[in-house]
Amino acid sequence: MNLKAAFEAEHARREAERQAREAAEQQRQAEDLARAEGLEAILAKDSDFLASRGVGLERRRYTVTLDHADYRIAAYFEDGQVSVTASDKRNATTSAAPRKQQFAESVEDTVLIMAQFLADETR
Repeated sequence: MNLKAAFEAEHARREAERQAREAAEQQRQAEDLARAEGLEAILAKDSDFLASRGVGLERRRYTVTLDHADYRIAAYFEDGQVSVTASDKRNATTSAAPRKQQFAESVEDTVLIMAQFLADETR
């Protein structure tokens, strides 16, 4: 094998690896988006309940948010995991860190965690 052939083989191998990585990333993103849309659909079924609590429902790509004047509960989908956070809007701090954070593996677990956080905020 000469240098040109070895170079072209290496270049083709790297291109195939890059395309495989991109395809895998697109697949993960599509799965995360579908799960976020699924959570939004589940929560939207309880729109009357949310409205009675003064809570709005919003989704921005991979994040589903329950927004209230005093707090925000958000679920962020990334790489097959869900990060659920609760933030207090009453006491503005210089720290951007949420007050509470838990991780979930499924949409069903995410609903349960969001319900727990909502119950904590509305006691």
